[in-house]
Amino acid sequence: MARDLTNSDIDRQNILNNEIALNEIQSNANIKGVIFEGKVTFTKEMIAEFYDVDIRTIERYSTKFSDELKSNGYEILKGKRLKQFLEEFSKQQVPDIDVGKNIPQLAIYDFKAFLNIGMLLVESENARVLRQMILDVVIDIVNQKTGGVTKYINQRDRDFLSSFLQEEDYRREFTDALRDYVDMDKFKYARYTDMIYQSIFKEKAKEYREILKLKSKDKVRDTFYSEILDLVASFECGLAEMLKIEFEKQGRKLTSWEVDKVFHDFEDLPHWRPLINRGRSKMASRDLALRDAFHKQLEEYIKPLDSKEYERFLGSEGDEIEKLMKDNSDVLKRLKERE
Repeated sequence: MARDLTNSDIDRQNILNNEIALNEIQSNANIKGVIFEGKVTFTKEMIAEFYDVDIRTIERYSTKFSDELKSNGYEILKGKRLKQFLEEFSKQQVPDIDVGKNIPQLAIYDFKAFLNIGMLLVESENARVLRQMILDVVIDIVNQKTGGVTKYINQRDRDFLSSFLQEEDYRREFTDALRDYVDMDKFKYARYTDMIYQSIFKEKAKEYREILKLKSKDKVRDTFYSEILDLVASFECGLAEMLKIEFEKQGRKLTSWEVDKVFHDFEDLPHWRPLINRGRSKMASRDLALRDAFHKQLEEYIKPLDSKEYERFLGSEGDEIEKLMKDNSDVLKRLKERE
């Protein structure tokens, strides 16, 4: 999926919240600034020089995108902090730029805000080149962490394993209930599984497979995040019990109409709404940022990932969990296949 950082605030923020990628970008770019309060910072003049644009262009963007830039390290220095910055500026070897000594205030940008400006500038060829480098670094990092197979990036989460193992038991309860209490052919298993998926994330299994570009041998649930696995398990566990109750009430197997009513009564219970909304947001936002997969049906739920989410799936803890999963793959397979 092609990314145009100049037009997408979510794509911009996803990158700017990815500390792992930012460190790599900063290392690759080797851009010199003023070290102030432990961070690399830049003045408007330094940014204009780097991007080869007029200072007024930087000022215009800083005004137009003020809120976004301020959330990413753009600020106005005054008083004591301004004095401290000017002292550091004079000590360090920085480009030959005069910021003045008796100024009442000064705009500065940390490295995130510097990149943020570059993601927005359409007038600068240097900014265009930097944007491409940023996208390449982000892709490389995800590929390094996943071996180029992002469909299983969900398994790098510390919560995945417990959800993965318990879900199989609830799945069996559900399929047993369909077998014992529902008077329909074998199509019922796929039909009501799809209805659960549609209720939770608005897609049938086939649609989900197409979005993630899964192969026929890939198991859909092996790619679910822990929050989605827990929701699916909750639906299956609850529906199994409600089907049993209705079966005992009727004294016979249920028709498709009766099962549909049980299902809709169950999914309409109000306590599902906050859990489903959270699951949709997690799934759609993570898939866009980590898998480059766009769920059109969940577009309204997409938000930028925060730095904790990137650390969760791309950080060292995820490396350890992935190694644990690989080292114990045979044990996990036996646990999943146990009777």
